[in-house]
Amino acid sequence: MQKKLTGWHVAAIFGGAFSIIITVNLTLAYNAVNTFPGLEVKNSYVASQSFDDDRDAQLALGWSVLAEARDGQILLSVTDANGAPVEVVNLDATLGRATHVQDDSTPAFAFDGKRYVAPADLGPGNWNIRMVAEADDGTVFRQRVILHVPKERS
Repeated sequence: MQKKLTGWHVAAIFGGAFSIIITVNLTLAYNAVNTFPGLEVKNSYVASQSFDDDRDAQLALGWSVLAEARDGQILLSVTDANGAPVEVVNLDATLGRATHVQDDSTPAFAFDGKRYVAPADLGPGNWNIRMVAEADDGTVFRQRVILHVPKERS
C-alpha cells in the first residue's frame, strides 16, 4: 500500500526546509557580528571633519611602507620619496588577523638603521599591521599594511 502525499505533508516539508535555512542564516549572522574586530574610529563624523587635511599631510610626507616576515621576525620598512629609510619619532603598531582580534599583539619594533624589526612567530596567511607613526614635524602617519606569510614548503 502506497502512502498518499497530502497538503499537510507538503506544508511540513516546506516549513522544515525554511526552518533549516533560517537557522543557518541566523547562526552565520551571529558569528559574523561576534567575530568582527570592531570599529576603526569611535565617532565617524568627528573623524571625517579632519580626514582630508590628515590625508594631505600624510601624503606630503611621501612615505612608503613595506612589511615582510622572515626568520621569525617582522621587517617593516618605511622609506621616503627618494627611497631612503625613515626613522620615525614614535611608532605604534598592532599586528593581527583581518578577521578577528584573538591573535592581536603589539610587536616591539626597533630601528636597525634601515627598517624596523620585531620578533614574531606568525602562522601562514594574511596578517595586518595597523601602524601609527609620527614624523619629525609632528605629522601623524596611519596605515594598514598587509603582510602575507606563505606556507612553508616541505
